[in-house]
Amino acid sequence: MAFLSSINIIGSGITAQHLRLDVISENITNINTTRTQDGEGGAYRRKCVVFQAETGRNTFRDALAAASGQRLVSNARYNRTAGVKVAGIIEDESDFKLKYDPTDPDANEEGYVELPNVDLVKEITDGMAASQAYNADVTAFNLLKNVISAGLEIGR
Repeated sequence: MAFLSSINIIGSGITAQHLRLDVISENITNINTTRTQDGEGGAYRRKCVVFQAETGRNTFRDALAAASGQRLVSNARYNRTAGVKVAGIIEDESDFKLKYDPTDPDANEEGYVELPNVDLVKEITDGMAASQAYNADVTAFNLLKNVISAGLEIGR
């Protein structure tokens, strides 16, 4: 049932882009946050989602065992599907923006306040790209659903 793996591939993309939109929303929400949750100094640091491709192909070990006629004990190769997975959420290490405001309680000795390294234009652009990728995944899912429905109609 190859269409099930197609659904898994599309689902992995939808899940990954949904998480990306969540992280972008968090960045925009904290665009003016000048201290961390524990109250220590330091502004909010922008977060980025890192994707990793999942090829769904067998490993070299699997291919070698199959070529030599050996049977692997592990069934991990049957659980392997293609798609995308989130490798992690990292913090952007770029410099904070500085604003001179000696009256701010978060100002340092020189009177500068560290502002988050979040750029609203960049976040909106990333959000638009993630939204379009999400919509493309939904369109692919609907197309696959129509193909499966048409295939089932043939059997009637």
